[in-house]
Amino acid sequence: MENRKVLKSGEFLVDEIEAKDIFIPEEFDEEQKMIGQTCADFLETEVYPNLDQIDTGDRELMKNILKKSGELGLMGIAIAEEYGGFGQSFVTQMYASEIIGAGYSFSVAFMCHCGIGTLPIMYYGNEQQRQKYVTKLATGELFGAYCLTEPGAGSDANSGKTRATLSEDGKHYILNGQKMWITNAGFADVQTVFAKIDNDRILSAFMVETNMPGVVINPDEKKMGIKGSSTAQVFYNDVKVPVENLVGKRGEGFRIALSILHMGRIKLGVNVLGASKKAITDSVRYANERKQFGVFISSFGAIKFKLAEQVIRSFALESAIYRVSKDIDDLVSVRKAEGLEYGLSMIESISHYAVEAAILKVYGSEVLDYVVDEAVQIHGGMGYSAEMAVERAYRDSRINRIFEGTNEINRLLVVDTAIKKAQKQEFDLFGKADAFATDPTSAVVPAAPGESYFREKLRYTKNFKNACLILIGRISEHFDRKLVQEQELLNNIADIMMLVYVAESLVLRVEKIADKQLKPDISLYKDITDVYIYDTASRIGKFAHDAVNSFATGDLAGQLNSAICSLTKVAGVNVKEARRRIADKLIEDNKYNF
Repeated sequence: MENRKVLKSGEFLVDEIEAKDIFIPEEFDEEQKMIGQTCADFLETEVYPNLDQIDTGDRELMKNILKKSGELGLMGIAIAEEYGGFGQSFVTQMYASEIIGAGYSFSVAFMCHCGIGTLPIMYYGNEQQRQKYVTKLATGELFGAYCLTEPGAGSDANSGKTRATLSEDGKHYILNGQKMWITNAGFADVQTVFAKIDNDRILSAFMVETNMPGVVINPDEKKMGIKGSSTAQVFYNDVKVPVENLVGKRGEGFRIALSILHMGRIKLGVNVLGASKKAITDSVRYANERKQFGVFISSFGAIKFKLAEQVIRSFALESAIYRVSKDIDDLVSVRKAEGLEYGLSMIESISHYAVEAAILKVYGSEVLDYVVDEAVQIHGGMGYSAEMAVERAYRDSRINRIFEGTNEINRLLVVDTAIKKAQKQEFDLFGKADAFATDPTSAVVPAAPGESYFREKLRYTKNFKNACLILIGRISEHFDRKLVQEQELLNNIADIMMLVYVAESLVLRVEKIADKQLKPDISLYKDITDVYIYDTASRIGKFAHDAVNSFATGDLAGQLNSAICSLTKVAGVNVKEARRRIADKLIEDNKYNF
């Protein structure tokens, strides 16, 4: 591991790092690029030609395509070598997941199998379970599913009613209950099922084989999007699960479920990036072919605005994704050096970055929703036709704000997790906030003489952070233990935290590109940065003012609002011309190539 500064989860709010300390996708090595190209080639040859048939819900076709991906080794990227995988770094796992994310319903089935369908056993199973199941899941010989959600237990996962009772001879758990919205249920061979043993308050986890007597799979649900993904209810009627199929310890299931959800969230954040880039390419290619009033619609300023904004949001998202991915890899190295084996070192490192995982899940899913919505608009009437790829992209996108915990739950998690980490003294959140308590205007970082371009942008992000710290301090003091009931205010803070993390990641990425001369022309990337920071300042200002006005009155409200105005003040930007330059590059390349 190279010598670089690495922040703990959530610590970005109170500390800064330099551009040299972050990883950016421009630094992918040849092996990573080759793996990405293999994934892209697989989509082109096996997935895209079959999309219409996949979307009929053809389970056998989906299984066959998944098997082919397994034969190519794509299912084993995150699996340790001793279990038939390649044990790749987390950055590499994320890059492969990005490329596969452009695969519509296939990406859902693939990511479910490789992630939540396989990794609970890889990370928490014992050696016997790994040898029996993971070695076959890594190659596509078996398919996996993850069974947590129940009709009465969605976001409140631990309230599930599925029960497991130890048999009289002590050899089996007798499983009874129901699960719903189970991805890959229609063809999975192995399920990770969460249930409470006897009268336990906390879930346990079990490996259940689909062919065990008493396992009943309903027909696939009819859904708005991801129609090719098998989603069904599963019933367990006195299913005899061998006691050796308990994953981890009794009562450890809830912890396993949460850890796997952290992993699912961060990988969803990169999945949607791949889908976003595909939709942008579809958008510009249509705009370069469609004529109105005798000219291509890509020449219109209104269309250029949409194209540029698609790029800006996606590029910024990408910057944050690979920043935290490398942080996770570095923590894995530390954990392994401490003697932790591959699986646990990986999942503990991912779980540590729970704040960033929730940020990327929410921010990424909302970026994709914006991109596909504008993709349909750019296509006009044709965008509403099932003939066009963007119609499928639009429908498929919507589930991502619900998957892996709703965006509402994840917004609350962003703030709650950061506060809890601070309370455990993982970083000094409240000390920083208290420093601005008596004089909020002292939080404003002034411009330095002869300030460089990147120092100016990082000063802005520092001020954005200080605005967030002021709010966290004041709101925590005002509401104390009742803060949990103030979800609107927590949402305001979560939105600010997300924007801060993405904005800082973007600035550091572009600075590193400039420092290492990784692009022939840095001016375009400065355009992306200029527009993003300019827009972010006003968005943070709005969220912060809303929060202040929701709890403060009189002089305090005036004092805080005045400080917010100063903390979100940035230099003006000619956003029209900047966006046009960004769009012109996209139009010239005729694909996303940033």
